[in-house]
Amino acid sequence: LEPSKVMAAPIPAVEAIMQRNDLQVSDIDMFEHNEAFASASCAVAKALEIPDEKFNPHGGAVAIGHPLGASGARCLMALINALRRIDDGKDDAGRKGIVTLCLGGGNAVAMLVQTE
Repeated sequence: LEPSKVMAAPIPAVEAIMQRNDLQVSDIDMFEHNEAFASASCAVAKALEIPDEKFNPHGGAVAIGHPLGASGARCLMALINALRRIDDGKDDAGRKGIVTLCLGGGNAVAMLVQTE
C-alpha cells in the first residue's frame, strides 16, 4: 500500500492469507493485531468484519505496550497462549489464529497459526 496507508496494510495481508488457505473469518478462533494506534485497529477489525470477541480479546498494544523490535514476538506468543486458553469444552487441537503487524512504508505481515 501507499506509505500513508500503513495502518490499513494488515487488511490485504489478512485477506491474502485467508484466501491462500481457503478460510473465512468464521474459521479463525482469534486475531491478534499489533495496535500501534487504537483507531487503526478499529478500522482493521471493521474492514475484515471480525467480531469483537475474536479481536485482541486480552488487550492489544494500547493496553499491554508496544515494545518496538519485539512486537512481533509479543503478538505471536499472546496469540498462541490465548488459543490454548479458550475454554469452550473442545479439544485445543486445530484452533486457528492470525497475527498481524504493520511494518511502516505501507507494509504489513500476517501469519496463520494452528494449534496441535
